[in-house]
Amino acid sequence: MELLVGIDAHSRTHTAAALDDQGREIATLRVGADEAAIARLVSWIDGLQNVRLVAVEGANGFGIAVTRRLLAAGFSVVDVASSLTGEGRRRGRRRGKDDEIDAVAVARVALREPDLPSVTAALLDADLKLLVDAREQLVKEAARVRNRLHALLLALAPGHHATTGALISGPALARARRAVMRARGSDPVRARLALRAIVRLTAIEREAYELEEEIVSLVTTTGCEHLLAIRGVGPLVAAKLMGEVRDVRRYANAAAFAAHAGVAPVPASSGNRYRHRLALGGNRQLNRALYTIAMVQARWDPAARAYLARKRGEGKTGREALRCLKRHLANVVYRAMVKDAAARQAAFVQVA
Repeated sequence: MELLVGIDAHSRTHTAAALDDQGREIATLRVGADEAAIARLVSWIDGLQNVRLVAVEGANGFGIAVTRRLLAAGFSVVDVASSLTGEGRRRGRRRGKDDEIDAVAVARVALREPDLPSVTAALLDADLKLLVDAREQLVKEAARVRNRLHALLLALAPGHHATTGALISGPALARARRAVMRARGSDPVRARLALRAIVRLTAIEREAYELEEEIVSLVTTTGCEHLLAIRGVGPLVAAKLMGEVRDVRRYANAAAFAAHAGVAPVPASSGNRYRHRLALGGNRQLNRALYTIAMVQARWDPAARAYLARKRGEGKTGREALRCLKRHLANVVYRAMVKDAAARQAAFVQVA
């Protein structure tokens, strides 16, 4: 009898449930999230014997440490999205919610869905995603500090835009600092806060620029010529796509990639009525990257502009036409990433 194990991973605890191939619960275990507890969990799974598959909710999130240990121990691992866990929990006979119920739901989702994305060591190599996420967090923080500085300058130097300009460059911040210094005698508290904001904003911008340089260097040396050849895909967009996708070969085809990115319309037909609705799920970061590409092409690419005009001629609204373009671009991006992955593999084999 083969077993399947589901793991509900959290920041402080991990709960595992072992099921047989009929979905019946065999055993459960709850441990902490430290290294010793994870080692105990992997040892427990190994002792079950005949474990065909381990399903982890959030294999790239709270479950990344236990997933690494499982892969090192030779287990096959799949990633289960939390939305699927919630759906599986609602289908179960047990009412309520706790970690054991969720672990059982994770295992049953894997038993029911044979095409869940497999996890490999390459998928856990998240350096590029970490860099992109860190830069985006800095950009958001810079916007908050800039807004606070703007609010302070409204009182310290009314009409400051005429002299400072937008607070998005070193010279503009230098002019803002001089304006604050002139007004510090009349409002010392505001002036002190404004000077701190300028110092903080300068440091954030410098750190974000350094991260951007590192991202660009990593992207250009990774080997993604076909991806960068797409109009609207610069190094930062390419880094976002590569960081979220990791290994494009885990998608069976372009349709699976589009569904994962949330750009494939969802069938919503009934009886003689055939229709599709907008997909609200999927990886929103991938969706955002495809939206960026679509917006650039809608403005600068003649073929994309002709495509949008043709869709509007079919009676679609501007937003519906843009969604169609995003779906088309998902195919283009998928094919480019497949070509890049094949080129990298060929180069690796040649070097080896």
